[in-house]
Amino acid sequence: MNSKFVFITLLLASFLVGCNLASPVASSTPVPSDTPTLEFNQPTSPPVAITTSVPPSTIVTLPCITPLSVDQAILQEAAEVVAALKDKDMAALSRLVHPQMGLRFSPYAAVKASDQLFTPDRVAGLLADNTTYTWGAYDGSSATIELTFADYYAKFVYDEDFANPPQLALNHRLGVSTTLDNSTEFYPGSMIVEYYFPGFDPQYEGMDWRSLRLVFMQDENTWYLVGIIHDQWTT
Repeated sequence: MNSKFVFITLLLASFLVGCNLASPVASSTPVPSDTPTLEFNQPTSPPVAITTSVPPSTIVTLPCITPLSVDQAILQEAAEVVAALKDKDMAALSRLVHPQMGLRFSPYAAVKASDQLFTPDRVAGLLADNTTYTWGAYDGSSATIELTFADYYAKFVYDEDFANPPQLALNHRLGVSTTLDNSTEFYPGSMIVEYYFPGFDPQYEGMDWRSLRLVFMQDENTWYLVGIIHDQWTT
């Protein structure tokens, strides 16, 4: 063998051993005996903002859960009564009348047992009733008030626009005259709403005032209309 070839072969082998390439099994980095542990943290999702929106054209109506006070309920019912009187809707008025006690009409503050009294059914048809009734006596002359209901209505019920009064009171008398007001005694336990005009012509200095009083009495949990009292200045 040529000595030069041998020298080159030995030199190449030495180089391969130094680079760990000559051995069929190369040395490797030792592997730790402990089993590696993997730690994984569940990623936290960013907070999500929950928003709701109502289109501008949408109106959300929630049911009223707060019951009306007695005063509010009475004033609300009184407004219904006056609206029915203004519209001459006697059918609507009759539905607000006490089913047993009926509705009594009094031309002045002093309520009397002899004042005309009607059941709800009769109230509904009063404006169409041509019967002439005796309603009491005129103040001053003491002449008997004999009128159909339509005429009585025009003079002793809705002789002013009581649906739009300057003053309104609950269980408090606004118009005062010489006539005894016995309404609270005649209707014990009642609630009374007064619609009041303090006067119209300045020359009378308030003596031309008018009042319409609506009397309500309770039956179980319902308040009903039992009296309509017209009042004005009396001598």
